[in-house]
Amino acid sequence: MALDRWIAMVILAAALAYGYAAFFTMDHLLPPFMQRNPIWPSTFPKILSVLAILTSLVIVLGLEKPETTDKVPDIDYRRLGEYNLVHAILLLVLMVAYALLLRPAGFLCATLGFLTLGAVILGERKFHILLPVAALASFVVWYLVDAVLGIFLRPWPFFL
Repeated sequence: MALDRWIAMVILAAALAYGYAAFFTMDHLLPPFMQRNPIWPSTFPKILSVLAILTSLVIVLGLEKPETTDKVPDIDYRRLGEYNLVHAILLLVLMVAYALLLRPAGFLCATLGFLTLGAVILGERKFHILLPVAALASFVVWYLVDAVLGIFLRPWPFFL
């Protein structure tokens, strides 16, 4: 079986566990006044789990690929050294650093740094375009979450 199907099997197992939790364990703790609402806190996890299950089943069953005569896998796990593993590992380290710096550095600084460094790792070199776009994206997401949704996100570092 190809590597993408193995990954889809892992995602399918995680989505099934997530779906079980969303459908059977989340709703019984709701207070009575919330049980009459059309949208519950478990609505989005239910939708997400169903979509993840369907998508991973499409990959596991091979429905996304057209029938071809050559059976060359997309990723050859025996030649992993030839791929850009350094970029992938750097992006994973950057994601962990972003999660750890989100509170102390503030949302705007952490997100701007994450988007900028992530784009540089992926090969973007037009800083005159990259920096304004990353700053605008960080501000728009912060504004939507903070002002529109009413969820407080500390925009600046803790010492300001």
